[in-house]
Amino acid sequence: MTRLHFASALLPSGWANDVQVVITAGAIAEVTPGMTPSAGDERHQIAVPGLASLHSHAFQRGMAGLAELRGDSTDTFWTWRETMYRFALAMTPDDVASVATLLYVEMLEHGFTRVGEFHYLHHDRDGAHYADLGEMAARIAEAAEASSIGLTLLPSFYAHGSFGGAPSHAGQRRFICSVDQFAALMAASRKAISGLPGANIGIAPHSLRAVAPDELAAIIPLADGGPVHIHAAEQTKEVEDCLAWSGQRPVQWLLEHAPINPRWCLIHATHMTDAEVAAFANTGAVAGLCPITEASLGDGIFPAREFLAAGGAFGVGSDSNVLVGAGDELRQLEYGQRLKHRQRNVLSSGAGRSTGRTLFDHALAGGAQALAQPMVGLAPGARADIVTLDTTHPSLAGRTGDATIDGWIFAACDGAIDCVWAGGNKVVEGGRHRLRQAAREGFNAAVRRLVA
Repeated sequence: MTRLHFASALLPSGWANDVQVVITAGAIAEVTPGMTPSAGDERHQIAVPGLASLHSHAFQRGMAGLAELRGDSTDTFWTWRETMYRFALAMTPDDVASVATLLYVEMLEHGFTRVGEFHYLHHDRDGAHYADLGEMAARIAEAAEASSIGLTLLPSFYAHGSFGGAPSHAGQRRFICSVDQFAALMAASRKAISGLPGANIGIAPHSLRAVAPDELAAIIPLADGGPVHIHAAEQTKEVEDCLAWSGQRPVQWLLEHAPINPRWCLIHATHMTDAEVAAFANTGAVAGLCPITEASLGDGIFPAREFLAAGGAFGVGSDSNVLVGAGDELRQLEYGQRLKHRQRNVLSSGAGRSTGRTLFDHALAGGAQALAQPMVGLAPGARADIVTLDTTHPSLAGRTGDATIDGWIFAACDGAIDCVWAGGNKVVEGGRHRLRQAAREGFNAAVRRLVA
């Protein structure tokens, strides 16, 4: 049993003072506000729940910063994708484990306590299947266990190179499965995470580019009630190609042909009409927004103001992991809206309300829903995922309540997080994960080989 005492903590009911939290077997057993610290309590100043990065491609952390050299033609998502393919084709299972371990360490140091790993690097470098189809999934689970981050594994089904069942690209050979192969891969992936505390699994049909309609219908039952994630309408070219194939836009097609419901998460959904925004929000599904990656790849700006006005739910993900941070994603989300609308505090829930708190609350709820977590936050029964903020940081000095979240998201950049508990394990102290040095050494050795 662990007893923690916080001078101030963000509970589901709002901010409370002098909060004692008791942790047993990785979960929060008791939360008592107005409690005088006891002799055995570990004392901290400000506590908030950990957030989920609901969309991650862990292996891409290894190529962060390596695609910033412009070619002869216009540089777009589609040219970046070729760099990503070359990098993915070079990685061994050991490389994937090393890269993912550092990524998950960094996530924990920056306020993410659970990750939705949209995992499509399944096969060997020549496209041949490993003897154990769950080989790569096991390496993701290995990284999650080492770091203590909560894992929602989302094995991705990928069968085609573009709309209409087009043949796959040579660079995609490590991703490709038939429906039957994917069913076997799902079974192997379930086995890979079976011993990992707090882990769960869903499925991720990659996109309408990569999955034909009959395949989409065939694989959805493999989720077995778990979450379903799919990329949609990330790029304008994707929208144009989908229109040419089906006469409908990607989100429109999904809303009319797939059983979209609150179990689903549409990743990006950047390019939507007003009608699509309203219809998507009405399904109760989550928009998986990845503002830093969307900016990095030149995707565009999600219609967040309109989506929230329609009652939509969203969470955030770190996607390509070019930069990792819960506060960074939320800041980029709001700043994109400010640039688009030429206004300030666009996503605040109302006059006099904190923008940072609005963003945080949506990301906490949307991330939990998208990753099938029945309970999150500082409440009895929830997984003990807790982040404390460092009140000595200049951007947090003198702040209380929602102003501390605003200071973290909009002013602190780095160094605002002090300690992090993940599944009840104190893994970050003084802003540093206990595995940071070893994880960096393993990552650096792997990436030096890969870039050479």
